[in-house]
Amino acid sequence: MVDAGSRHRYDSTLDCGAIRDACRPASNEDRLDVDTTTSFRLVIADDHPLFRGALREAVSRRFPSVELFEAGGLEDLQALLERESDMDLILLDLTMPGVRGFSGLMYLRAQYPGVPVIVVSANEDASVIRHCMEFGASGFIPKTAAVGTMGEAIAAVLEGRVWTPPDVDLDAGADTETKALVARLATLTPQQVRVLMMLSEGLLNKQIAYELGVSEATVKAHVSAILQKLGVESRTQAVIAASKIEGGTWSQSAG
Repeated sequence: MVDAGSRHRYDSTLDCGAIRDACRPASNEDRLDVDTTTSFRLVIADDHPLFRGALREAVSRRFPSVELFEAGGLEDLQALLERESDMDLILLDLTMPGVRGFSGLMYLRAQYPGVPVIVVSANEDASVIRHCMEFGASGFIPKTAAVGTMGEAIAAVLEGRVWTPPDVDLDAGADTETKALVARLATLTPQQVRVLMMLSEGLLNKQIAYELGVSEATVKAHVSAILQKLGVESRTQAVIAASKIEGGTWSQSAG
């Protein structure tokens, strides 16, 4: 296993221009030379066993000494990360249980900022890929990608670069209002992300407090902070604001 001090730590402050440059296809002169004998520690977080198998093949083929962990939902992933330390990379599905829209990615970037995350998703919409990068992902792999391509993407991120499909224009973007909203959502703490997820499910403060094991006063404080950070005045407006960039994947039932 590589020394913890030498592990790659992703810098989420990269702008889109830097991301675009880092994602350009490698030439013969700058091909990746990650040591395939290094024992990296990776987490595959996906609720589909068959696809976890495809990712295992992609990773194991490229890195025979890899130590792989698996999680089928956000709760399993949280427990795994609390139990196991010094992970080198997380491969994250956007739609596994416990995750709504980009909430899983937002939570991981806030809770574990030093661990790079590659989103692996069946949703290949360019705006989804751009939002993943804006929320701090180190890469995006379509589930339709070949096993060899998946291995190349994983190697690129472990090398310290970012990777997205070559035909995606990261500079083409959303309007100014949407970009500002993405930036505000990215300021939420891990607990605030979880509270916003529960608000989107229509849970009351008492129910959220029970789920999180905290007091109602603490939940109210989180809700107030969420409203302030998102620049809205009500719980419903907070959920609707989040849904604007999620393509409707956040429920708008927080009445």
